Amino acid sequence: MEEPVIPGTSTSARELAAKSDGPGASGARDALTRLRNDIISSVFEPGTRLKFAEMTKRYDVGIGTLREALSQLSSEGFVTLEAGKGFRVSPVSAEELSEITEHFITFEGRAVREAIAHGDEDWETNIVAAHHRLSIIESLPWERRMVRHSEWVERHREFHEAIVAACPGRWLFRLRSIMFDQLDRYRFVTKRAPKGLGGRKFEEHREIMNATLARDADLAAALIEKHIRDTSERAIKLL
Repeated sequence: MEEPVIPGTSTSARELAAKSDGPGASGARDALTRLRNDIISSVFEPGTRLKFAEMTKRYDVGIGTLREALSQLSSEGFVTLEAGKGFRVSPVSAEELSEITEHFITFEGRAVREAIAHGDEDWETNIVAAHHRLSIIESLPWERRMVRHSEWVERHREFHEAIVAACPGRWLFRLRSIMFDQLDRYRFVTKRAPKGLGGRKFEEHREIMNATLARDADLAAALIEKHIRDTSERAIKLL
């Protein structure tokens, strides 16, 4: 089985790192990862102009490295390049979220089926551990959860990646990872709504874990689809 993408590390960031073994490779990788995370978490809100003078200082990189990172993020749909105006954070819309949701559900459903078919005991153990880490925060009162929201974001990503980590298809994993990042951006844009998009997500995560560990591919895929679709439908109403 081919090595899966490391949970919490996007495929595109790893690809950038693989392009060079020189001393600047880690700086380029770090700049790409930090910039992507800042866009996903709405540090740079949709439509914000990304100024080179400010960003080279923020990420401590040269213009060439920054331009490479922005070009990569443009290919992922996080930024747009306007002739004569430079780079901006891509806008958001209900229509785009609907399309992203449909693509992610398709990729994730296939990935979880592949993972269930190929997963071993270590894969199962990692799922349980990731769910436990996530549940520690999800079981807190809402106000305390929001204080630890950045931790929740990482643990939420780790849990969903653990579910599909045994999927041997590199392109399938890559595509679902890009769609997951895009969904995360919308989650941040709408997270200030009362009670956020929480609902019964704690129970849904446990149900997804149980179905996956039981090797019930149909149920796991159905639960994941409902989990994602419900969240997106709430976000669309807020948009």
